[in-house]
Amino acid sequence: MKEILDAILNPGTTAADFAALPLPESYRAVTLHKDEEEMFDGLDSRDKDPRKSLHVDEVAVPELGPGEALVAVMASAVNYNTVWSSIYEPVSTFSFLRRYGKLSPLTARHDLPYHILGSDLAGVVLRTGPGVNAWKPGDEVVAHCLSVELESADGHNDTMLDPEQRIWGFETNFGGLAEIALVKTNQLMPKPKHLSWEEAASPGLVNSTAYRQLVSRNGAGMKQGDNVLIWGASGGLGSYATQYALAGGATPICVVSNDQKADICRAMGAEAIIDRSAEAYRFWKDEHTQDPKEWKRLGARIRELTGGEDVDIVFEHPGRETFGASVYVTRKGGTVVTCASTSGYMHQYDNRYLWMSLKRIVGSHFANYREAWEANRLIAKGKIHPTVSKVYSLDETGQAALDVHRNVHQGKVGVLCLAPQEGLGVRDAELREKHLPAINRFRNV
Repeated sequence: MKEILDAILNPGTTAADFAALPLPESYRAVTLHKDEEEMFDGLDSRDKDPRKSLHVDEVAVPELGPGEALVAVMASAVNYNTVWSSIYEPVSTFSFLRRYGKLSPLTARHDLPYHILGSDLAGVVLRTGPGVNAWKPGDEVVAHCLSVELESADGHNDTMLDPEQRIWGFETNFGGLAEIALVKTNQLMPKPKHLSWEEAASPGLVNSTAYRQLVSRNGAGMKQGDNVLIWGASGGLGSYATQYALAGGATPICVVSNDQKADICRAMGAEAIIDRSAEAYRFWKDEHTQDPKEWKRLGARIRELTGGEDVDIVFEHPGRETFGASVYVTRKGGTVVTCASTSGYMHQYDNRYLWMSLKRIVGSHFANYREAWEANRLIAKGKIHPTVSKVYSLDETGQAALDVHRNVHQGKVGVLCLAPQEGLGVRDAELREKHLPAINRFRNV
C-alpha cells in the first residue's frame, strides 16, 4: 500500500502511472466476523459495545467486475448504519450478504465470513472494470452509497425503487472503512476540490439523505418560507437538514439536547432552537403510553418561536421516541418525512391528527443517483459544508462507532484510512479560504 499512497501524495503522478501501479494482494479493513453474530445476545442496545465487534483485519483484494472500480480510500466516516451493523441490530448484516450472494456468480463475492463496513469514502481510482468510460485511474472521487442492478423497469424512474437497491457497505461487502474499496462506478462523483480527504468523505451518506428527504420532490419538497422542525439538528443528518433549510429560504426549528449543540445550530445561522433536555420534554409516560400533553406543549413552544405558525415539515429520524409528537405538531396539510428511526422502528401516533388534518407521512431512504450528484455539487460549490467534528484512525473505528452509538458526537466523525494525517488533498485553496469558518464550524464548538 505504500507505493499507492506515495503515488497519491505525489502531485506529478499521472493517470498512466496509477494504471501501472501493481495492486496488493491484501489490504487493511474494518470488519465484522460472521462467527460473532450472537456475541451481544441478551444485552440491551445501549450496552452493546462496537469496540468488541469491529476488527481491523488484513483481507484479500476482491475480484473486479464489469462496471466496477477499485478505489484507494484516503478517508471514510462513521454512520448510524455502521453502528447498527456493529451491534447486529435490527438483524445481522450477514443476512444481507447471504441474500445478495445468491443473485449472481459476481455477487457471490460478497457472501463472506467477514463484512467490510463503511458507506462513505474519498479517494483515488486505481482500476476500472470492463465497460467503464467515465472514470479512469488517478481520478479523485467520493462515492455515494446507492448500489443498484437496474435490470428491472421499476428502478429507471427513481433508482431507489430498483428491486435490487442496496446500501453499499451495509447491505453489500467491500465498504469504505478500509484502505481499498470496491464500488460500482455509477456510485462515483468528483471529489470537492477545496476539501481535505476526511472532509470530502464525511458528507456522502447523510448529505444525500437530507437532500432527498427535505428538498427533493421525492421527499418533502421544501419551499421558501416553510417552517421545518428538525430533530437532532446538530447531528450527522440533522446538521445537513439545517443547512438545506437555511439555504432554501425556510425557517428551521432546531431540536437539540444541550447548550453545545444549540450553539452549533446558531453558528449555522439558525435562530429558533428548542433544547429538549432543558425544557424536559417527555413524550412517553412509560414504555407503552405516550403523553399527548407533551405533544401540545411542544406545539405551543413551536408557535412561540414562529410567530404563531405550526410547522410545514417535520424532518423525522429519531422514530419511536418522537413520532407521535411529530405527527401532532405538523400543520394541517403538512408533511412528516421520515427515515432511520434511531430510537426504534415501531412508531405509534394518533391517526386522528393525521387523517382529519390531511397530513402526509412520506418515507425517505438515502437518495437516487441524480439526488446524490446534486447534493455533492452543492458541497463542491461551497453552498453546503461538511460537518466533521472529530477524526479517528482506522484502528480507532470501534471507538468512533461507540461515540456515535452513545450520541456524544457532533455532526460527522471521520476516519483516516490511507491518509497519514488530516488536512491533505486540498486542490482549491482559494475556495477553501473563502469558506474556512464554515468548514471548521463543528470543530470549533
